Amino acid sequence: MIIAFYKPYGVLSQFTPERGSAYRTLADFAFPPEVYPIGRLDADSEGLLLLSNERDLTSAILDPTQGHARTYWAQVEGVPTPEALARLKGGVEIGGYRTRPCTARILEPQPDVPPRIPPIRERKSIPTTWIELELTEGKNRQVRKMTAAVGYPTLRLLRVRVAGVSLDLVTEGMWIEVKRELLLP
Repeated sequence: MIIAFYKPYGVLSQFTPERGSAYRTLADFAFPPEVYPIGRLDADSEGLLLLSNERDLTSAILDPTQGHARTYWAQVEGVPTPEALARLKGGVEIGGYRTRPCTARILEPQPDVPPRIPPIRERKSIPTTWIELELTEGKNRQVRKMTAAVGYPTLRLLRVRVAGVSLDLVTEGMWIEVKRELLLP
């Protein structure tokens, strides 16, 4: 069984709460028994989270050598320059690690994304821009670290696709079962 879940902001990618944390957990969403997340999304990130009871699927999807793309939309502070996008594409140094090459582009037109609760911080004198990054790896807070490394901090982050499974299949806080062929053709 493979589940596509639209994880809202403020939800941990785990079933057990962290002591002292105000964040909700996956236990609040009535998943079938015996499913576990394939990868993670930070509590302050939103979007597509896959869950499964098929243990072999986790390594097949998360192993960067398998080349399963993960697509993110990042709302960044400012308007990234072509040079900044080129740096993202070529890989950037984050915490002693060089990221793998990826695709990076400004989304045109900018997506119509529902407001987040609580809203992101906004500055009257600095615009924000939605960019798309497609990665084949997923280090801890990687997109946020990458955009900050090129001078454009991420204010909001959504994962919109993993392999052939897209976020538009489900609405926020809801989940559906998807076919294995969408992940492993």
